[in-house]
Amino acid sequence: MIHFASLAVLALGVLRTLEAAAFSVIATSGDTLAVLAQRVYGRGETERVLAAANGLERVGSLPLPAGTRLEVPTVTYRRVARGETWAELGAALLGAPERGAALSFANGSKPWLPPAEGAEILVPYNLHVIADPGDTLSSLAKRYFGSERRAWMLAEYNGQKDVALSPGQLVLLPISDLTLTEAGREAARAALELWSGLGGEAREQQAAAAEELPTLLANVRAGRYVESVAQGMTLLAGSALTLPQRAAVQRQLLEAYAALGASGRAADACREWRRAAPQAKLDPRELSPKLLAACSVAR
Repeated sequence: MIHFASLAVLALGVLRTLEAAAFSVIATSGDTLAVLAQRVYGRGETERVLAAANGLERVGSLPLPAGTRLEVPTVTYRRVARGETWAELGAALLGAPERGAALSFANGSKPWLPPAEGAEILVPYNLHVIADPGDTLSSLAKRYFGSERRAWMLAEYNGQKDVALSPGQLVLLPISDLTLTEAGREAARAALELWSGLGGEAREQQAAAAEELPTLLANVRAGRYVESVAQGMTLLAGSALTLPQRAAVQRQLLEAYAALGASGRAADACREWRRAAPQAKLDPRELSPKLLAACSVAR
């Protein structure tokens, strides 16, 4: 059973198509990524998408701590206006005109064929993945799309000339196979209905984070790293955190990811920590060699 979060990024009028990139659910006792993926997508193998979207790649089949907030990625939809091209749509919807090719393929078309005026097109979800040592665009294509032949598309999508990746490199993957089950659509509707929109949410989130941060610190110090990652990502899902609060969470995620051997995620956490707290210093008296190494990659 899922208890649905009060925070959801959904537009009004969700019935036939979803107009959002993600919505939030909260896991209860016994939930795993695969269980949640099966429930909302109808396919347990999409757990890798949930894992990457929430920074939980190292969790695997472990049960999620009750109360973990997860962002559930979805595709979005858009009607084509008169005269629009795939390149223009790629720039507007996916961030770059060259991504129009991937957009056309996701809709069963070709980049050189103009999209039909008034057609409702599917917009893939831009999944952010941090490359681990040994990852290439070919291995990511195999992992997320089932075929290494998609590597050429990922290279073009990310503005690369080859498939090589550096550890810690951020890669965007256009995921289009995220159709929701009826249970998933009900989850999205429930999340929308629970959003009050009455104001005061930011203050409440910041107050709740202030109470939660000491627990996060204690979990990291006690070596409960998987739980710490889940807790940290749950806190970061609250968009209204103050800058110092975000810095504090990212600092603990740096510690947890480094301990779990997730060097790419550790580097990303260090980058976000120092962005939120530019005055922070990499003092070798306070940071272990492993943390310093992660931060050196983050520069």
